[in-house]
Amino acid sequence: MTSAAPDERRLTIAIVGLGYWGPNLLRNAWEIPGLRLKWICDLDELALEKQVRRYPGIEVTTEFQTVLDDREVDAVILATPIKTHHQLAKRCLLAGKHVLVEKPLAATVAECDELTALANERDRILMPGHTFLYSPPVVAVKDLIASGELGDLYFGTMSRVNLGIHQRENNVIRDLAPHDFSILLFWFGEPRFVRAIGRETIVPGSLDVGFLDLGYDSGALVHVELSWLAPTKLRRTVLVGSGKMVVYEDTSSEQVRIYDRGVDHVEPHSFGEHQLAYRSGDVITPRIDVNEPLRLELEDFAHSIRHGTQPRSSMHLGTRVVRMIEAAELSLEYNGAPVPVPAGDNGRALPDRRRSSRGMPVVPSSAPLDPAPPLDPLVPLP
Repeated sequence: MTSAAPDERRLTIAIVGLGYWGPNLLRNAWEIPGLRLKWICDLDELALEKQVRRYPGIEVTTEFQTVLDDREVDAVILATPIKTHHQLAKRCLLAGKHVLVEKPLAATVAECDELTALANERDRILMPGHTFLYSPPVVAVKDLIASGELGDLYFGTMSRVNLGIHQRENNVIRDLAPHDFSILLFWFGEPRFVRAIGRETIVPGSLDVGFLDLGYDSGALVHVELSWLAPTKLRRTVLVGSGKMVVYEDTSSEQVRIYDRGVDHVEPHSFGEHQLAYRSGDVITPRIDVNEPLRLELEDFAHSIRHGTQPRSSMHLGTRVVRMIEAAELSLEYNGAPVPVPAGDNGRALPDRRRSSRGMPVVPSSAPLDPAPPLDPLVPLP
């Protein structure tokens, strides 16, 4: 490993979980100056042996407590299943360790709040691994929005689909939506409401297709398409603003394209006259620096520990992501009714429109269809 800069305190870290994402964290942590990777931990001894051959000198263990008992360890990186995030992160914080936990921060908002309170009490950094916040194309779009060049957002569409692995202990919203939710929070802040529909196509009890709508106080709408059941992998976002339009496509060689296109309303010269002016200008592909987002994320984690500052992917943003997930899942239970974010009781009773399954609403063929509930007022929590 490269030695640390003289003015930086060397941090000793451990990585727990060597499944799908853990080896990527391991590779990047190994190469970052100022980080000493002392421990890797996993229940699978074969996974540990494989990594030791690649990174000699690292200590290995199948016992999580062994990592926590090591006083040299400053920080622990958790790449374990979602259901373990709260328990393992809590144990790390109680042991005085800083924690980076893969997304989402925890399974529920209540668990996130408990971890946040504990991190504040122990003066530790608690960071969810929302890697897309460190993606240079995502940051470039953020700069475009902040500059005012996009103008007011009218609407956006986001597609995150592929022929993925169906997970019995997870659903497509919890698996994929945190990526898009974190990006949208980074760009525009919290939406006013979320509504969702979806279905269990292949595995009963495992939602593998979801369509989500987000509404903002400005009137802007964003539609998010998620699926483990698509013929090709697609990661594409389109933002349409009053000034310009932008396409961000993660899998494209031109990841960001800015379109100077739009429609302007021309003031009428006489009663009843309405004119539109269509603008079709240049398409620009900005130069974007090539940096691995995961490395930038780990560097931000280390910087936050050294300087006592909140990382870009903060525990507060992580809690907001989980809040949006909960709102989407509540909307699913109520046949796609919009749920406010943050969800709260606004004094009205919740209509009894729960699903009889986790898929689309089941309506007996002999029963008349109820008229669709209005989008406003928003559906509150019971």
